[in-house]
Amino acid sequence: MATVFLSADACKTWDKSGKSDFIKACKSLGEESFYGQDTKTVQRALYELCWSVLKGQLKQDQCISTIGEINDQMKGIGSLLADTLATIDVECSCNDDKHQRDRLNSLLAACSSIITEPVMKERFDQETLEIVGIIQSKQLFQQKYVKTKTRLYYKQQKFNLLREESEGYSKLVSELNQEITEKVTPVQVLENIKSLIGCFDLDPNRVLDIMLEAFECNLESECFYIPLLRAYMTDKSTLCQVMGFRFHFYQPTQGIETPSSLYKVTALLLKHELLNLNDLYPHLLPEDGAISDFHKTELSEARSYAKKLNLVILSDKKEDEKDKEDLTKVDMRINNQKLGICEALLEIGAWDNAKSILDKLPEFFPGSHPPIARALCLLIHKVIEPLYRKNTTLPPQLCKKKVVIDKLCIEPVKTFRRLHHVAFPMLYYLGPHASLDPVLFMKLVRLGKTFMNMRSDGGVGPEDEVAYFGFLNILDSVIFPSLSLLPCNCCISEELWGFLKLYPYEIRYRLYGRWKNEIYSQQACLVRARADCLERAKYIMKRLAKENVKQSGRQLGKLCHSNPAIMFEFVLSQIQRYDNFIGPVVDCLKFLTSLSYDILSYCIIEAVANPEKERLKTDDTNISLWLQSLANFAGMICRKYTVDLSGMMQYVANQLKAGKSFDLLLLREIVTKMAGIEISEEVTNDQLEAMSGGELLRQEGGYFSQVRNTKKSSTRLKDTLLEHDLALSLCILMAQQRDSVIYHEDQNRHLKLVGKLYDQCQDTLCQFGTFLSMQLSTEEFVKRLPSIDVLVSEYHVPPDAAFFLTRPQYTHLISVRYEELRKIDKSNKTASQNKTQRYIEAAEEVMKPAVNTVRQIYEQKIWDDLSAKFYATFWSLSMYDLFTPKQAYEKQTAALNSQIAAIEDNRDMPHSKKKKEKERCQNLIEKLKEEEKRQNDHTSRVLARLKKSKDQWFLSRVTKNEAVTHFLQLCVFPRCIFTASDAVYCSKFIHVLHQLKTPNFSTLICYDRIFCDITYCVTSCTENEAHRYGRFLCTTLDTVMKWHSDKTSYEKECATYPGFVTVFRKGTDSSNKADQLDFENYRHVCHKWHFRITKSMVSSLESGNYIQIRNSLIVLTRILPHYPRILQFCQALERRVDRLGKEEKEKRPDLYALALGYAGQLKNKKSTWIPEHEFHIKDKEAPKSKISSNGVSKSDVKNGVKNSSKPSDVEGEKGKENKEVREKVDKSNDKKTKPDKPVEKREKKPKDERETKTSLDGLVESGAKSRDRSPKDKSDGNKESKSKEDKILKEEAKKKEMRREEKAKLKEEKRREKEERREERREERKRRSASRDREKIVEERSSSVQSNGSHGSHRRSASPRHVEERDVKRRKVDLDKSGSKDGVPDKIKYKRSPSTDREREKKERKRELSPDRDTEAKKRRSEEGHSRSKMNGEPDMIRKRSESSDRARDRFDYETAAKRTIARKTASFDAEESKSKKKEKEKDKVSKKVKK
Repeated sequence: MATVFLSADACKTWDKSGKSDFIKACKSLGEESFYGQDTKTVQRALYELCWSVLKGQLKQDQCISTIGEINDQMKGIGSLLADTLATIDVECSCNDDKHQRDRLNSLLAACSSIITEPVMKERFDQETLEIVGIIQSKQLFQQKYVKTKTRLYYKQQKFNLLREESEGYSKLVSELNQEITEKVTPVQVLENIKSLIGCFDLDPNRVLDIMLEAFECNLESECFYIPLLRAYMTDKSTLCQVMGFRFHFYQPTQGIETPSSLYKVTALLLKHELLNLNDLYPHLLPEDGAISDFHKTELSEARSYAKKLNLVILSDKKEDEKDKEDLTKVDMRINNQKLGICEALLEIGAWDNAKSILDKLPEFFPGSHPPIARALCLLIHKVIEPLYRKNTTLPPQLCKKKVVIDKLCIEPVKTFRRLHHVAFPMLYYLGPHASLDPVLFMKLVRLGKTFMNMRSDGGVGPEDEVAYFGFLNILDSVIFPSLSLLPCNCCISEELWGFLKLYPYEIRYRLYGRWKNEIYSQQACLVRARADCLERAKYIMKRLAKENVKQSGRQLGKLCHSNPAIMFEFVLSQIQRYDNFIGPVVDCLKFLTSLSYDILSYCIIEAVANPEKERLKTDDTNISLWLQSLANFAGMICRKYTVDLSGMMQYVANQLKAGKSFDLLLLREIVTKMAGIEISEEVTNDQLEAMSGGELLRQEGGYFSQVRNTKKSSTRLKDTLLEHDLALSLCILMAQQRDSVIYHEDQNRHLKLVGKLYDQCQDTLCQFGTFLSMQLSTEEFVKRLPSIDVLVSEYHVPPDAAFFLTRPQYTHLISVRYEELRKIDKSNKTASQNKTQRYIEAAEEVMKPAVNTVRQIYEQKIWDDLSAKFYATFWSLSMYDLFTPKQAYEKQTAALNSQIAAIEDNRDMPHSKKKKEKERCQNLIEKLKEEEKRQNDHTSRVLARLKKSKDQWFLSRVTKNEAVTHFLQLCVFPRCIFTASDAVYCSKFIHVLHQLKTPNFSTLICYDRIFCDITYCVTSCTENEAHRYGRFLCTTLDTVMKWHSDKTSYEKECATYPGFVTVFRKGTDSSNKADQLDFENYRHVCHKWHFRITKSMVSSLESGNYIQIRNSLIVLTRILPHYPRILQFCQALERRVDRLGKEEKEKRPDLYALALGYAGQLKNKKSTWIPEHEFHIKDKEAPKSKISSNGVSKSDVKNGVKNSSKPSDVEGEKGKENKEVREKVDKSNDKKTKPDKPVEKREKKPKDERETKTSLDGLVESGAKSRDRSPKDKSDGNKESKSKEDKILKEEAKKKEMRREEKAKLKEEKRREKEERREERREERKRRSASRDREKIVEERSSSVQSNGSHGSHRRSASPRHVEERDVKRRKVDLDKSGSKDGVPDKIKYKRSPSTDREREKKERKRELSPDRDTEAKKRRSEEGHSRSKMNGEPDMIRKRSESSDRARDRFDYETAAKRTIARKTASFDAEESKSKKKEKEKDKVSKKVKK
């Protein structure tokens, strides 16, 4: 062993320095290092010192003297030395060295002066003690030890059993249970108890137990027993052991229930601090681990129970067996000593001790025990009673009942701050089980409502502000979960809504979300409540129908009072799957409370915003049906019931901010249902006309639904938007989102989907803007809306949307300024003149800033041709300003008069109701008349304003194409596709420009630009824009075709108007006049426009592009009232549409449906189709006529149009173009005509002063300017014209070759079509022959019937019709052979079209199925049968029978074949013949008129 303190050298020099060094080392260690794990301790030093003596290195005397010196300086060294020597004794007993053993014994004997005898007897072995001489005999010492131990531990000196000392314990019981009076004091009783213990040797612990039992039986004597126990007990641990022993007696496993009195005694002892809870808690059963496991098991069982309700159980176990299984489960709440003590503590108000027990148990487990929940509710009642009495909203008469407040360990609260710190923690432990006390529930709600009202009024101080967040926590943790466990109670729900509505919707929705998605899964009781609610909801929804809406609604309402979020989640899931549920469900929800409606709005938002659901169908081109169903349901709910709309509106705004436009569907449906404003492209012309009237006319006749029935709901929507400042925000966001749909959203989207989203955004913007203009007063609207420059520059709103929003602003400002000016002139009597003049002044004053603002939108180059004033005027006006719909007013007036008549005829209606209805209708009639009058005055003033400012619109001195281009590009095209009303407005505005005789504006050029090539416009439109563009074209064609059909109308409205001037001249010669377009040339122009439209539509239909084909079909459907009219164009379109339907039937069903619908409507219009020569006059040779002022004869202009094309070749170039004919005419004119006067060569002038010439695409063109040129200039011009003519001839030759190739292709296609028709006819004949053979077999088996003369009469009756058909055919052949009177070649004039080929084939088929053919076949059969019978030698009787059977067969053939075929075919053939006859008559009339 290595030495630390005492080395061998130190032992050698012990007397000199070793001893002193050793003592110093021990002193340096001190008393604190007697024992320890360190190697340098005093014990270690003594150990080495003793061993040096045993080894012989030191003498015994030296060791004893050294130890003696250390003992003098350090106390307690004797005990330490005893321990050291005892250790060495054990080590030496293991060795066999006798010398060391002897040295140890002598050392022990020498140390007896340092170590006391008791210590020696305690530490050393008996043998060692005997050797050393401490004891005399080992055996005697052992006997004495056993006797002493028996006397101390095994001899009874006290009695703890009652039977052992019955007298003493009986006196003790009598003393403790005597009547407690004022004379009996705890001190006196305690002295008596002490004397009884000393006299009868009673066990003090048993006496303590009897005292506790006496206290348990006399709990009302708390004031006596508590001081007695406190005086008797000196150590709390003893009392804790006694109480633990008592609780162990009532173990839950033995089935013995712990008495409640024991819990109360324990609670009182804990309350008065006679017991320590931490010492007592380990004695209580069951253990915390078992309780925690039970709590987890209960939660998992509840979740499995919820899953089982969604599954079909196929178990063989009966319900009784399952109930028995449930009974066998042990409930840890029953006979739970910890819960019992907690309940007793709560009853006496010892909240601190109860809280420590609650903290040690699993969360929400104590509250699930009903006694604890009730005790906690009672304690909270007592705590909050003073504050509730002070702040209750009930009248004093209802607050008579008071809660008795005992002496509690905690002081009742009187302020909201104390409420937050004292009462709210108790409520957190209570959790959802506050449902056991609805009165406490209502008290908390009313306190919260009072606090929120005081806070809003500023009556809450900063110290009480903390209660605001406390109430939020109580709502989240206590009130909402408790509501889930409450039985249906609509009063509590309404009271709670009175509190919740004081919070903003953001906080409310957050609380709803936690309640619905998190809280239901935290506790087993809530999990089961959710499962039961879902099961009941499924039961009700399965049986929901229109017939039982009221009964089902009541049942749903009861569920919604307690668990609205769970109920609505299931209902919305059903609506997303089955949209036919929407109507019945909406009707069912009329029994809900206000809180339920608010939660329903949150659930709708949550369902719409569900990120797990796809918003598109599988084809990624259409919005999912579930989203459409939800939006429709939301709109109906918001309209029918009072629902808070702020959340939905803000959700849509947030989605728009995020660049998502799908959820605009929600806003669209809400506005549609609540305001009755529908945006539909299927609006009728009558509705559009009514939309151009006043507000009352729009409400009565402009919408599909009646707007007056939505007054309340639209007002609610308006108030919500204004309250949260969302009206303008939504408008700007929607206007921005239109372009964002195309450029910023997902670039991989299908073009069809992009178009739909764009249309949805556009329609919702128009709908929302219309709603705001109708609901908001003009002053409110103007205040909230910024100016147009702010909208365009800062908010980046497109100009069309910006003017749409600000248009009511300009109208209002003009009217306000007009009224101000009228008040100034009120004294003047010349009102009629001043009114119009003042209106013009007001308009100019208001629009002047707008004009300056408009100039900044586009470049200055544009305003050189088009004035900014005109641009602002165009965009600031509407249909209301230009047109008064007199027919719409008359129609509504007539409808109201008919209502009055119907009310008069209704005998079942009460007289009072009749009177009210009649007054209402009569008031509406008067209001409509007044409104019509106001609009008439307004339109007259607007037209006067336009008439005055028309000279400043188009700044060019001559008509320029650029001006018209800018007008169409910046004004007409953007606005005509904005809304349906704007489409009509654009057409009407162009007509107004024409009627006003606007300078420098050419109506012909404008219309020509509109109709000439519509392919690009149609292709670039979305679906709804195509509808509007088609409506614009239809309205424009209405005007064009009205002038085309009536020469008088044309000459009255167009002939003398500057818009129909073909060439403008400018110079010093004032005699030059503008050339007007005559009626026939105008008809040629109309033909050219129809041709151009046909060419564009055919090319679009053959493009194969989905968008192009769809838009073309939509536009064609819209312009069907006026186009097509010409037979050849109609047939070409019909063929293309039919072919398109066959190609797209399987590929793209939506295009097939559009094509099929248009084809059906086109066939219905066949009666309006006319040939080309009826549409405009076609002349082969141009007759000589006078030359017009522009150098071109009128016949030349006609010839330039009439050779446009052959009717059947629409898909290629339509015949020869006009250039060739005009060039020939120009050459002949140059040869024949000479200038009247030579004119000097003109000087060069600036570009804007040069002569400008407008060409309407080859229809109206200026000729050679012979009068304006000298002979020399003329010869130079001829040379240049010849070179140009050579180039043109070469180009024409190339075009002719291309036409020939196209004609060859067309012929090949026709030949293939004919072959296909022939094959179809052959197959049809084969089928008919097979059916005839089957009929023959049936006829031969049937009995013979004698009948004569049937087919002969039919031959006679059928032959005249076929004679007429042959005559018609001969006449057509004769016409084909004969030449035309007008000198037109036969090929051009009488070329047969495909429709005539089909008619000819039908007639041939009809002739093949005629009765004559059938009778000939029957004759042949009868003759063959007769010859066979003769050859076989049959008798005459048999031959007669065969003849009769032949006749019967002939009759059967006629009745079956003739009736079936002729009756089916003749009707259609006769109709076609009658049509052809009518057309021939009309042709004759037209030809006679032309001859005249």
